[in-house]
Amino acid sequence: MAKSARQSGDNALATGLHVWLLRHLQVFFYSLGQLSRHPFATLMTAAVIGIALALPAGLHVVLKNAQQVSGGWDGAAKISLFLKKTVDDRQARALQAQIRKLPEVGQVRYISRDHALEEFQRLSGFGDALDALEDNPLPSVLVIQPGLAASQPAQTRQLLEKLRNYPEVDIANLDMQWVKRLYAIMDIVRRGVLVLAVLLAMAVLLVVGNTIRLAIQNRRDEIVVMKLIGGTDAFIRRPFLYTGFWYGLFGGLIAFVLVSLSFSVLSGPIERLAGLYQQQFVLSGLDFDSALLLFAASILLGLGGSWLAVGRHLRDIEPA
Repeated sequence: MAKSARQSGDNALATGLHVWLLRHLQVFFYSLGQLSRHPFATLMTAAVIGIALALPAGLHVVLKNAQQVSGGWDGAAKISLFLKKTVDDRQARALQAQIRKLPEVGQVRYISRDHALEEFQRLSGFGDALDALEDNPLPSVLVIQPGLAASQPAQTRQLLEKLRNYPEVDIANLDMQWVKRLYAIMDIVRRGVLVLAVLLAMAVLLVVGNTIRLAIQNRRDEIVVMKLIGGTDAFIRRPFLYTGFWYGLFGGLIAFVLVSLSFSVLSGPIERLAGLYQQQFVLSGLDFDSALLLFAASILLGLGGSWLAVGRHLRDIEPA
């Protein structure tokens, strides 16, 4: 008896779940059919959403490409270790081998005192005056390029402090000011993109909300009839929510196409510009994670705008 009652309850639950899914599937395609009856108006609304979402998405991709380029510039921040004059060539090369083993170090180049003097004579234009010197005044130098483990300004500063403690080192020099400025500018841009994304997300909510409000007003008589025959607010709300879903999905698709087309148009000139500087750089567009985030955000904004509009205006429609 108990087993039969349990089985009957399970069957009822399965039947109820099946009916629930079937109702949602019907409304899902019904709302799409309603939008297809007015393709131009649907396209205009989706285009507004797509353009609003394409701007922050495109700036996000530009920022990612800028970070990729700056990753190559980080290697230009080199540490110069000026060794004491008492350090001979053998000791300097031993120190070079020791520093090269550090995990934070990418490359180490040794410049001997004689080589430094020759280079200074060639570049400074004071060759004759330097020939008059009895002794070479220049020290040996180790030029160190930080590796990936010390690519950030704070990590490079820590590496500088570590290298400064070697007894053979007289002066340790690092010009990080331009790197700090670069990261500060990129942080400002990142925050600006975030603020712009929030403002445009609010605009999308208003666009979807106003569109759903107009749809509710156009179907006011139908909603009144539904309430008279016992239709619940959840039942009446459902097609409008799916309409917001479709607007968000179409808007995200348009934004994805706009961003992809924009970067495909810009990729060729940017690659040619990089080639003029003997650099290889490929402009990357929206990756899978960014595209997924774009579609998820557009759908959520569509649903959110629809939910706000339906919740606000559905309460005002009651049978007389």
